[in-house]
Amino acid sequence: MIRTKDGRERLGGEMSVREAGKRGGDAVRAKYGASFYEEIGRKGGEVTKERHGAEFYENIGQKGGNAVKDKYGPGFYEEIGHKGGQKVKRLIEEAKRAEH
Repeated sequence: MIRTKDGRERLGGEMSVREAGKRGGDAVRAKYGASFYEEIGRKGGEVTKERHGAEFYENIGQKGGNAVKDKYGPGFYEEIGHKGGQKVKRLIEEAKRAEH
């Protein structure tokens, strides 16, 4: 038995699906560059939009939003909105100070 980086034990010589996926992804990134993933993602998004229509993205976004609301509660959006607004406010103030 050998111990993996995350502390699990496994038989020597075997590789987990996660490890294999990471190695494969690292090899592709080394060969083609990170922009390769951007390109295949964009192409996949275009094909999905052609097959399912733009409303498909609206539906999955709605489902995702509802899942987050169910998990964290409706106040979660208020909290992250407030945090985002505070950051914008701080950045504006910093930019104004930098001008003077």
